[in-house]
Amino acid sequence: MKQYIYGRNTVNALLKGDKMIDEVWFNASLKGNDMVKLCQKRNIPYSFVSNRAFFEKMVGKANHQGVVAKIEGYDYVELETLLDRIHHEYPLLVILDGLEDPHNLGAILRTCDAIGVDGVILPKHRSVQLNETVAKVSTGALEYVPVCQVTNLTRTIETLKQRGYWIVACDNHESTDYRSIDYRMPLAIVMGSEGFGISPLVLKHCDYHVVLPMVGHVSSLNVSVATALILYQIYQSRHPL
Repeated sequence: MKQYIYGRNTVNALLKGDKMIDEVWFNASLKGNDMVKLCQKRNIPYSFVSNRAFFEKMVGKANHQGVVAKIEGYDYVELETLLDRIHHEYPLLVILDGLEDPHNLGAILRTCDAIGVDGVILPKHRSVQLNETVAKVSTGALEYVPVCQVTNLTRTIETLKQRGYWIVACDNHESTDYRSIDYRMPLAIVMGSEGFGISPLVLKHCDYHVVLPMVGHVSSLNVSVATALILYQIYQSRHPL
């Protein structure tokens, strides 16, 4: 299924990668931009458009920044393929249980790319899918972070355990301070949905439960913010100053 991907950082990352691109449209003001040169280098059809309505017909009122690319929909990586690609001592995966907001997924992918997460795992049902909003918010990170889609998270967690992974859930109940764990081990971090958290069955299969301490008046953090905090704590644990 074709998708329209938009935004300068996002399309620039596409052009620098190896994903097939059908065509790119630029605002006329972008003549001479490096993205145009990348199109020429890769022999990708492109054209310049001065009519705002042309872009809005493809992506609506989205902030396209004067550039839109037409591509095939994003591909998911098979779980076994993802795991077989990882060859270093302390792999790190992120499992998102029931995440629904594409903006949150895009932000999480951006953090995953920043600290070198090996891959993100999503359930096939009742979960956000990869789309143009995810791509835009990730500012190109979607091109570099493999995303795996699975039918059953609990079976996936058992597969990871058989491969030597420890499963860490971010949960508010009966949990340990997230700073108290030594994260120097193969890890999969489980984050829950925006409204309901991690499902009880998935929680039951996790090895550790950690919590982000909060002393303010709100009861929880945005899931993308919470994920970023935990991932950087893992980075700090593995790469201390």
